[in-house]
Amino acid sequence: MSAWTIEDPQTLILAGVAIFVALCVVRWNTNPLSAIPTVGGSDAPGLSILTWLNFLRNGRELLQEGYQKYQGSTFKIPLFDQWLVVVSGTNMVDELMRRPDHEVSFLEGIEEVVQMKYTVGHEALSDPYHVGIIKEKLTRMLPTVLPDLTDELAASVQDYIPTNGDEWTAVNVMTTMQKIVARASNRVFVGLPLCRSEEFLALPLRFTLDVMKDTVVMSITPPFLKRVVGRLVSNARRTMDQAMKHIKPVIEERRTHMKTMGEDWSDKPNDVLQWIIDEAVRRNQSDTSIVERIFLTNFAAIHTSSTNITHVLYDLAAAPEYIQPLREEIAAIVAAEGWTKGAIAKMWKLDSLFRESSRYHGISLIGLTRKTVKDLTLNDGTFIPKGTVLVAAARAMHRDGARYADPEVFDAFRFERMRKGEGEGLKHQFVNTSNDFLSFGHGKHACPGRFFAANELKALLAYIILNYDIKLGGDGKRPPNLYYGTNVVPSVTGQVLFRKRQTAS
Repeated sequence: MSAWTIEDPQTLILAGVAIFVALCVVRWNTNPLSAIPTVGGSDAPGLSILTWLNFLRNGRELLQEGYQKYQGSTFKIPLFDQWLVVVSGTNMVDELMRRPDHEVSFLEGIEEVVQMKYTVGHEALSDPYHVGIIKEKLTRMLPTVLPDLTDELAASVQDYIPTNGDEWTAVNVMTTMQKIVARASNRVFVGLPLCRSEEFLALPLRFTLDVMKDTVVMSITPPFLKRVVGRLVSNARRTMDQAMKHIKPVIEERRTHMKTMGEDWSDKPNDVLQWIIDEAVRRNQSDTSIVERIFLTNFAAIHTSSTNITHVLYDLAAAPEYIQPLREEIAAIVAAEGWTKGAIAKMWKLDSLFRESSRYHGISLIGLTRKTVKDLTLNDGTFIPKGTVLVAAARAMHRDGARYADPEVFDAFRFERMRKGEGEGLKHQFVNTSNDFLSFGHGKHACPGRFFAANELKALLAYIILNYDIKLGGDGKRPPNLYYGTNVVPSVTGQVLFRKRQTAS
């Protein structure tokens, strides 16, 4: 036997390759996902990597193709390390949304795509009580915290968008909006004076990029090594460790007050950090757990909100005919009611602008992410094995001509007109979700912070419209979005020119 191995190594190598190929083919043929059609290429072993590369470059077009070709059924698209099964059409979206958590899990779906239990920590995902705080308490407390939020928005706009007389100032929109949103959000999340510390604010801003980089590393790490690799290389963990020196003294001071003066004391902070501390004390959780939850809250808020407002500012600067009607609406309402939650709710044109920008651009090509926690068969007969990630083709739905007139046309006041129909007043507002509008998800797992985010974004843009003139430089064309894989990113280098409004309110 040893002689054969030495004398004929080529035969041995070829035999090994043949066995490996045979095993791959058998695995492919017996994989239930092989029965689901693939867009963008082949799902065959070896060729699927080419399909993934094609999807990275042409995800928008391929999702549109799949949505149209497999309406009322499913198709699949590739990530580097797995397949995503896409449900196509409102009936399929409705079914996915209504499936119970013991069949399809929202949290496990997000975890599968983002890999947070390896890069951030498992505790906040296994016991996400901070989500309930955002969904229930922050939403309920909006009228109370809104004055602080609008105060911080005004101060941060003035600090980060410096203007001089009637001169135009070029502003990098994405970078500037990230700073404004981070600072204003953290006025409500951690309060003064921490929300104005540039050293601290740099950390939640960096955290978003850290999570994205960590996700890439985890996606190419074998499952049995992920826990070890996550602890060794996680950028997100290092950033949170650096944040401890800023947040820990605040937490310790508040814990001391709770011990000496009880749960309620005069001047007790009314912010998300305090609400999380209250719950952490009841659950006997560490300061590290508190910081993780604050950073996950920042992760959800800063990325989505700064992306949304960047899209909208590009849209508005590229279509200045919308500015005057918006100014008239905002000025009249603020003059009568001030900067209240009720006043902002009456700004229908402003609300429509955000919903239309979200429909037209969005921050992702997909939505409604879920992971199957058991084998199941969809109503169209498609078998989905346990462990599969399911999504919906959000952008394709938002550009469907059967649902929207002239869907390829940006119409800022589209939804304002739709709200004027009988019984349509609430249906088409920015925060409302439905089977064919998935910017905030849909169903019981819809974005819990969307009411806070919508009020923050509308207050920010309303302040800018009342106090600044804006326009695009150069040829006046909107900076193009960047599309890669399932992601939609407004230009990170694009600029808008700002000038202090000469007759500012």
